[in-house]
Amino acid sequence: MAIREATLAGLSREQLLALHYEMSLIRQFEEKAAEAYTLGKVGGFLHLYIGQEATGVGAISALRPTDYVLSSYREHGHAIAKGIEPRAVMAELYGKVTGGSRGKGGSMHMYSAEHRLLGGQAIVGAQLVIAAGVGFGIQYQEQSDIALTLFGDGAVDEGAFHEALNLASLWKLPVVYLCENNGYSMGMNVKKAWSVASLEPRAAAYGMPYLRVDGMDLLAVRQAVETAAATARAGDGPTLIEAVSYRFRGHSIADPAQYRTREEEAQWKTNRDPIVLFAAKLKEAGLATDDDLKANVERAGATIEEAAQFAEQSEFPSFDELYEHVQLDGAGAIAWRNRPSTPRD
Repeated sequence: MAIREATLAGLSREQLLALHYEMSLIRQFEEKAAEAYTLGKVGGFLHLYIGQEATGVGAISALRPTDYVLSSYREHGHAIAKGIEPRAVMAELYGKVTGGSRGKGGSMHMYSAEHRLLGGQAIVGAQLVIAAGVGFGIQYQEQSDIALTLFGDGAVDEGAFHEALNLASLWKLPVVYLCENNGYSMGMNVKKAWSVASLEPRAAAYGMPYLRVDGMDLLAVRQAVETAAATARAGDGPTLIEAVSYRFRGHSIADPAQYRTREEEAQWKTNRDPIVLFAAKLKEAGLATDDDLKANVERAGATIEEAAQFAEQSEFPSFDELYEHVQLDGAGAIAWRNRPSTPRD
C-alpha cells in the first residue's frame, strides 16, 4: 500500500501513528496491570481503562504541556498520556518507591507536579471542584493555561458537579469538564439514573457550552477539547463535554459486570474498539500500513514488559517515607519534631 504524506484532522502521519502507539501502550499497560493484580502483586482497588483509550488520549493530546489534568481513580491511561513513564505508573501500582507517588498513592492516586497531573481522586467528583480551584488560580495569575478534568457519569449526580460548574461558569474559569460517559456509572445503567437523556440540560442550567462526541473516536474527542480549550483560553469560561464511551471491563477488576449482557459487551468489543477503529481510519486514509500498526503494538508490548520488570525489581518505600512529603505547620510541626523514633522490624 502506498503511503501518502497527507494529513488527517490537521495531524501528520507521524503524529497519528504516535497516537495509535499511545492507545496501544495504555491498553497493554492495563492488561498487564490486571495480570499483576490476579497474581497478588498489586493490592487495593484497580479500575481499568480498557475500551476508553480514545477519550483520554484524544483529550490530552489537544492540550499544551503546561495545561493541568485532574482525574478520577481510573487514571492510569491519563497519567501515561500526560507523559509519565509507564514504568513509574506500574511501580506505583506495585507500591514501590520508584512509583510516581513514591509508592504511597497506589492505583487511585497518580500524581506528577512536573507533568501537571494533579492526581487521581478517589472521592467521586472531588476533581471537579479542585479543577475549579486550579482554574481560579490560573485566572488570578493571568496565565494562558487551562485545567482539564475527566470524570465518569457517576460523578454527575454528586453535589460537587453542580457546585463546580456553577462557580466555573459564574467566574468564567479556564476549565474544560469532560464526562467519560461509559453508560454504567458503578453498576447501574445511566438511563435508570438520569432524568435527562444527555448532559446538555445540565450544561444549559449553568449557562455553559455543551459538546457531545463519540468517545470511541479519538479525533472527534480531540477536536471537541481543542474547541473547548480555545474558549477557555479566550477568557470565555468553561465547556462541558460528554464523550459517549464504553469500558470493556467492570467498574473495578473485582466487578463481574452482571448488570449488562455478554452479548452487549461482545458487540462493543467487536464493532467499537477504539484502537481498531483508529487503525482502520489511518489505513483508509493511506497513512499507515499493517506493518506500521503491528510495529506499534509490538513496541508498546516491549515497553510494558520492561515496566513490569522495573516494578518487580524496585524497592518498597522505607519507614522514613512515612514522614516525607507531608505538609505540617504550627503544633503539627512541633509534634513531628518531637515524635518518638520509628520502630523497626
